[in-house]
Amino acid sequence: MANITVRRDNESRTLAPQIPMWEPRFEPLRMMRELMGWDPFREMTAFPLTATSSFAPAFEIKESRDGYSFKADVPGVREQDLDITLTGNRLTVSGKRESDKLEQSDTYYAAERTYGSFFRSFTLPEGIDANSMHADVRDGVLTLNVRKVPEALPRHIPVGSAAPRKS
Repeated sequence: MANITVRRDNESRTLAPQIPMWEPRFEPLRMMRELMGWDPFREMTAFPLTATSSFAPAFEIKESRDGYSFKADVPGVREQDLDITLTGNRLTVSGKRESDKLEQSDTYYAAERTYGSFFRSFTLPEGIDANSMHADVRDGVLTLNVRKVPEALPRHIPVGSAAPRKS
């Protein structure tokens, strides 16, 4: 009988050669943490603040029978920091949201608000009335209305019968 070792007293018995069952070469959770760069304990400690300039408001554009309506979420943007221009049929909305003064003596546990400048440009279709544009900021929402010229509005055309007319 080969590979059988008998030990006496406090010694263990070995019936087959000892082969490690599993070696820690492939650890899926460790690999996932490394790929994602996630440290679960990082969120419990203070972190250094970094300046971000990725503020980009979300727009909603709607066409109605009378014109077009643009709405943008611009919380924290002052009215004087918005600039709306129309050149030909190109509508440009730009502005900026400035960051609050951060106290370095305070400890911040989260700083997720974004700041900076933004710039969006839209091409409007033919048939808009540039003189009747109106913009308003209320409760952090920019609303911009662009009316269509009366010639561009749809008209109802009555349908007559194909019967010959009497003269």
